[in-house]
Amino acid sequence: MTLRSADTSLTVPDEKVLRQEVQLACFRIGSELYALDIMRIKEIIRPQKLTPIPKAPSFIEGVINLRGVVIPVADLRKRFDQPISEANRKSRIVVCSLSGRIIGLMVDEVTEVKRFGRNEIAPSPQFIDGPEANYFLGVARRDEDLIMLIDLEKILSNNEKIELQKLGNIK
Repeated sequence: MTLRSADTSLTVPDEKVLRQEVQLACFRIGSELYALDIMRIKEIIRPQKLTPIPKAPSFIEGVINLRGVVIPVADLRKRFDQPISEANRKSRIVVCSLSGRIIGLMVDEVTEVKRFGRNEIAPSPQFIDGPEANYFLGVARRDEDLIMLIDLEKILSNNEKIELQKLGNIK
C-alpha cells in the first residue's frame, strides 16, 4: 500500500510481509550465538546478587529479588555444558516468561535484536542428539552467522519446573 501526499510518498508494509519476519534477541554463551523471540522477553538486566537455593538443579544459580518479585536464575552456560567464566560487565540476565512463570537466564553478552525472515530460519540440525536436541527450535542464518534459536519451554523439564515451584513458590 502506498500513501501519497503533495510532495512525498510513504510505503507501508503489507501485514502479510510483517508476519513473515520474527525479531530475535541475540546473545552469546561462551563463543556461540543464541537467540530468543523478543516477544518472550520481559526485560534484560545486569547481574544482581544471587541467593542460592538449596537442592536446586545444578544449572540454577539462585534467585534474585526484582522489584519485589523473587525470580530464579538459570545459567545457560551450565545448561548447555559451556565453559563457566566469571560474570563481567557484558554479562546479563534475560528475564523471560516460561510456562506462566518468570525466570532469568544468565548469558555472557546480549549482542543485538535482529529481524529474520522465515526463509532465513532452518530446522535444528538432525545430528544434535539427546535431551539437548529439544532445547532448540531451529537455526537462523545470515551471512556468516549461524544463530541457534532456543525453545524456552524446553529449557526446563516438567520435573525441574515443578521442583523450582516447590523450592521457591515462585510466581
